[in-house]
Amino acid sequence: MGDVDYKISEDGKSIIIDAVDEAMDPVQDFIMEKLEAYGCAKKPMFQIRLAVEEIFVNIISYAYNPDIGKAEVLCEVQEDPLCVVIQFMDSGKPFDPLAQGEVDTSGEMFMEKAGGFGIHLVKNTMDSVEYEYKDGKNILSIKKNLN
Repeated sequence: MGDVDYKISEDGKSIIIDAVDEAMDPVQDFIMEKLEAYGCAKKPMFQIRLAVEEIFVNIISYAYNPDIGKAEVLCEVQEDPLCVVIQFMDSGKPFDPLAQGEVDTSGEMFMEKAGGFGIHLVKNTMDSVEYEYKDGKNILSIKKNLN
């Protein structure tokens, strides 16, 4: 999986990796493997892939910038009801993406104004999105029902 240094936890539930662009593929592969094992349908898999990319890019872009730090991505498929919970943890600058105002997607401003749309997309495609800052870590959790 690329030239990025990463480690899978002993229980196989999380990947600890440098928050750099090259880490995107190993993170996505780690999550997609778990979803494929449960026969996840294409639509939720695509939505999860987009959400993971958006959140991980935010960690790369903002958490440690201009330095590089570690991110931990925990992925757990639960069976009753069938859903996936993915947690993104970093020790970067405290930042709650959910505290941002709603995005105006109605017109030209939407096309011209940068920022905010990615988390809007995540909130509208996942079944739940939660943020907390705990023990010096940003923790963003997303949940998607797979039925």
